[in-house]
Parts: sequence; C-alpha cells; structure tokens
Amino acid sequence: MKPQELQKLQKSKTPPTVLDVRSGMEYRMGHVPGALLLPFWKVIFRLTGSLPKDKQTQLVLYCESGARAEMVGSMLVKRGYSRIAYLDGDMPGWRQAKLPIEK
Repeated sequence: MKPQELQKLQKSKTPPTVLDVRSGMEYRMGHVPGALLLPFWKVIFRLTGSLPKDKQTQLVLYCESGARAEMVGSMLVKRGYSRIAYLDGDMPGWRQAKLPIEK
C-alpha cells in the first residue's frame, strides 16, 4: 500500500489498523501517526493483546526494511487474519513521501 493511500484511508470511516513491528526504540524515534507498536518479538512469543479481535479487520504492517513486517504478516495469516497489507517502502518510504511522523 502506498504511503499516500494509507494516509487517506486513515481518515476514512473505517480506517485500517496500522502496526509498527519495529522495536520500541525505533517506534519512539518516529512512527506513522496512529500506528500501534507491536514489536516483532511479541508476535513470535504470541504476546499480541493489542491486535483487533475481529480477524477481518484490515491490517497494515511496516518495519524499517520490510523483513520483520513480512514475517509478522505470515504469522498473523496463520492465526487467521486475512486482510493484511504492507506499507510500500516501509518507514523510509513514509519519510521519503514527507508525510507526518508522530513521536
């Protein structure tokens, strides 16, 4: 999903749940506005209490390079989540698009 498309969807009546799967330190340095922190390691250990209960909720995942987001996405699919998208360019793509960053 392109950064501009995500920004537009976030303002819609049914915005997606945006998940930042980077570390807490990376998250605090700046993240997509409204993104929930769900560090990669928490998904590995099934500590995913912040995930929506409705497994049909649109999820948008990102990290710094794409590797962690892809791994988390595949784990979430195995847990029944079916509407998973990835932020094109991950966090560097968001920065490059000069979109707002929340700290």
